[in-house]
Amino acid sequence: MFNKILIANRGEIACRVIRSCRARGLRTVAVVSEVDRHALHARLADEAVEIGAAPPRESYLDIERIIAAAKATGAQAVHPGYGFLSENAAFAEACAQAGLVFIGPPVEAIRLMGNKAEAKCRMREAGVPCIPGYDGTDQSDATLIREAEKIGLPLMIKAAAGGGGRGMRRVTDLNELPAALASARSEAQSAFGSGELILEYALTAPRHVEVQVFADTQGNVIHLGERDCSIQRRHQKVIEEAPSPAVSPELRARMGEAAVRAAKAIGYVGAGTIEFLLAEGDFVFMEMNTRLQVEHPVTELVTGLDLVDLQLRVAAGEPLPLSQADVRLDGHAIEARLYAENPDAGFIPQTGTLLRWNAPDNVRVDAGVDSGTEITSHYDPLLAKIIAHGKTREEARQKLIAALRDTTALGLVTNKAFLAGCLEHPEFFAGRATTDFIAAHFAPQADADPRSELLAAAALILAQTSAARLPQPELAFWRSSGSATTHFTLGIGQRAVSARLTFLSPLPNPLPGGAREPNSPLPGGAREPNSPLPLAGEGQGERVRGRFELTVGETSNTVELLDCTADTWRLAFAGLHLAVRHAFDAEGRLHLEVDGAQAVVTDLTMQPAQAREAAAGSGRLTPPMNGRVVAVLAAAGATVKRGQGLIVLESMKMEHTLAAPCDGVLAELTCTVGEQVAPGKLLARVEAA
Repeated sequence: MFNKILIANRGEIACRVIRSCRARGLRTVAVVSEVDRHALHARLADEAVEIGAAPPRESYLDIERIIAAAKATGAQAVHPGYGFLSENAAFAEACAQAGLVFIGPPVEAIRLMGNKAEAKCRMREAGVPCIPGYDGTDQSDATLIREAEKIGLPLMIKAAAGGGGRGMRRVTDLNELPAALASARSEAQSAFGSGELILEYALTAPRHVEVQVFADTQGNVIHLGERDCSIQRRHQKVIEEAPSPAVSPELRARMGEAAVRAAKAIGYVGAGTIEFLLAEGDFVFMEMNTRLQVEHPVTELVTGLDLVDLQLRVAAGEPLPLSQADVRLDGHAIEARLYAENPDAGFIPQTGTLLRWNAPDNVRVDAGVDSGTEITSHYDPLLAKIIAHGKTREEARQKLIAALRDTTALGLVTNKAFLAGCLEHPEFFAGRATTDFIAAHFAPQADADPRSELLAAAALILAQTSAARLPQPELAFWRSSGSATTHFTLGIGQRAVSARLTFLSPLPNPLPGGAREPNSPLPGGAREPNSPLPLAGEGQGERVRGRFELTVGETSNTVELLDCTADTWRLAFAGLHLAVRHAFDAEGRLHLEVDGAQAVVTDLTMQPAQAREAAAGSGRLTPPMNGRVVAVLAAAGATVKRGQGLIVLESMKMEHTLAAPCDGVLAELTCTVGEQVAPGKLLARVEAA
């Protein structure tokens, strides 16, 4: 057995591998790019080696630098994690040539299954059912269009050389096919270095069900049951569970046998996943992932196995410690992927600083971040995986919903509330969700009115934060004429909201046994002369405990600050007690979360009217992350509709279409194809009709 392992990855999977290595007493080496020098995986590993600049091709995808790091540190084995070089046959071969154990399958298996066209051919030979389609070598548009007409609609275009949703397009109209082919080919070339495509008939609303297989060097191959990965956006999974609510014991046996047959057909070794599409009780092969999957924790929780530990054993030449008859599924597990992305803007990735991170301790959390982590456009925006296990599916579902509620991720927009919404949806509750679940049930809410409790929390926090800077914070809420009213203009998303907050009365400081604190309110609400208002939050900026009136437009509500700590404020608003978590970023913007809902609030009160309009949107189109402009879809002066695509931005190896924020005229276009752009740069401006 090797005693030092280099982990050729970053983020949560690097941290995950480190934990299993540490449990076996193995030393670990992390590799880091220049922007990951202080990342969590670098701090958890026994050693860390800086291997290059932030762009993956200059660091995490640089085979020579990773091999050199392994040699320099005396590592004898390399674990590739998932993504990056994990399914790169050239990397596995380079490890072997350098005398390093590659903790993964044989080079030929990676090479074969890494090309979807070749993989489907081999699976058909092995008797594994496959989706009808075209996987030929002629890649001309004319041939692809002709084959698409034979296959029929709906049609799925896929990159032959990779997965993860990149280079994938769904076509429902043959007139859209040429543009879809060009876009898919461009994205595939950028992500995988190959523009080769395959075509498949797109099954209508199937389930995405995959089977975990494991094989050793002695020829033993087993499966560990299935995972249901049907909840997807942009063809990428966001919620996974094991076992699948749609798979019976008989179907599980058939799918497992097919998966084992597939693994044996290619001489597979290690952890792998056979992905199937399931519709009306029939399943067809989609692809094989020759690595550990992101969603492997749900399998670990229902089988009681450590899959990374099994990888280490198999890579060391040990036989599998269990047979197929030993595999038992216990209970149910569900995983939610917490991403820095905006579900109301087409799931566009977000960049920035994670100001506050706190995860619950009653469920499993695989995270690669902590407070202060920088989320950049160079890498996948996955923050953490939150996984719950229960005796039943319903127990696991309820645990996961509660865990999401108890997770704090402030500083950038996340999909936390969206994940909870998916888990609470009747279709998911009933176990009926298919791959069209998100598209069918979740429409973007980008222009929704800000929730009143968010406005109340924002106004109260801003007022209290301003007051805390005074020598006597309580005086901020009094004027010679009586209680003070503070006027605000709050920027939330594309909106500027006017509000006013009026102090009504103090709240008594509660003490055990009904005692009254010195200088606290007298019965009837009167106060002793010159006594201060009750304060909360001693030692971290005092806050005035009191009752306030918040008015937005013609609507007024009472809001009370009940208590506050460094982590959480407790408010009473409209009859509800709410827990509020918040943080300020370097630009002074307020990031807050109330009852699972998140918002980023800018205090525009003291800004000129023009600045308030700009900050609140006013038809401006700016990039949400660093990226490269790959297409401009409209010309200056054109009439556009809200939601119409205007600019295509490439970031994190994905293409993201930025849409018109309103109906109107494209008054300004300030970017060009090929230009590198950063958040905040004006790309275009639409004058509202």
